[in-house]
Amino acid sequence: MVIGTQTISWKKKFSSYALITVGTFLMAAGTNLVYEPLSMVTGGFAGIGIILRQFVPLPLWLVTAVLNVPLFLVAARKFGMVFVRKTLYATASFSLALALIPSLPIIHGDYLMAALLGGALNGAGLGLVFGRGASTGGSDLLSTLLQLLFPATGTAAILSFVDGAIVVSGMLVFGIRTGLYSIVAVFVTTRLMDRILEGLKFAKLLYIISDRPDSISAAVMEGFRRGVTALRGRGMYSGSPKNVLMCAVSRKETPGVIQLVKKMDERAFIIISDVREIMGEGFETYD
Repeated sequence: MVIGTQTISWKKKFSSYALITVGTFLMAAGTNLVYEPLSMVTGGFAGIGIILRQFVPLPLWLVTAVLNVPLFLVAARKFGMVFVRKTLYATASFSLALALIPSLPIIHGDYLMAALLGGALNGAGLGLVFGRGASTGGSDLLSTLLQLLFPATGTAAILSFVDGAIVVSGMLVFGIRTGLYSIVAVFVTTRLMDRILEGLKFAKLLYIISDRPDSISAAVMEGFRRGVTALRGRGMYSGSPKNVLMCAVSRKETPGVIQLVKKMDERAFIIISDVREIMGEGFETYD
């Protein structure tokens, strides 16, 4: 049994790091194939690298790697290596991807298409990376560290300020037109990233009120391998005690669970609510 648990744990870790790798390569593709050839600065240390290349011919992977080193040293000292483990891997993978993917202009002069495509690649990549509890360092990690100096200010607000300053700097160097399209790319990135994160963690919470709680809970646990919790309740009309079953399931499992409950008790009362994130056995892990 222990061996089986260890095997599942390793499979989860492998899947997690594989998704992080795919995400960082998507981000690097958006940077090297779209943003860098058109000098579009959308924030982050890659954006700083694009600005610096206007003055010093340094490769983007080198800029991101060098800027991230002191941040990781400080973060490891402040929070420990467990905190930065996945982020360190994601940053290394992103730098490697920037070095491997050539800087080729696949879109010539069409800034709107560049904003849409670059935003889509970057958003999909960030969604996969953030969905596994990591980041690519850069302005994200910098904002986390700055929050220690400004505890009254939220990390999201600091991140917006840092990335905003990078975008404005790019606008000053490459012009307002390029900067405005960069803002469009940031919007696309944010929207798609949020959609992917919702899809990865989105679930349903079912409250089931029935006169057959034992048989229904047993069927759900056996058929769907989902835990069921019985909450004590009382029907205010009848005055009789009731067991309210609470069960969290994925979106795909929801119709099957409803069908099973209705099959066992046609009079069952079911309440379904959306859940943005669930952590624990069967869903997202804490590590």
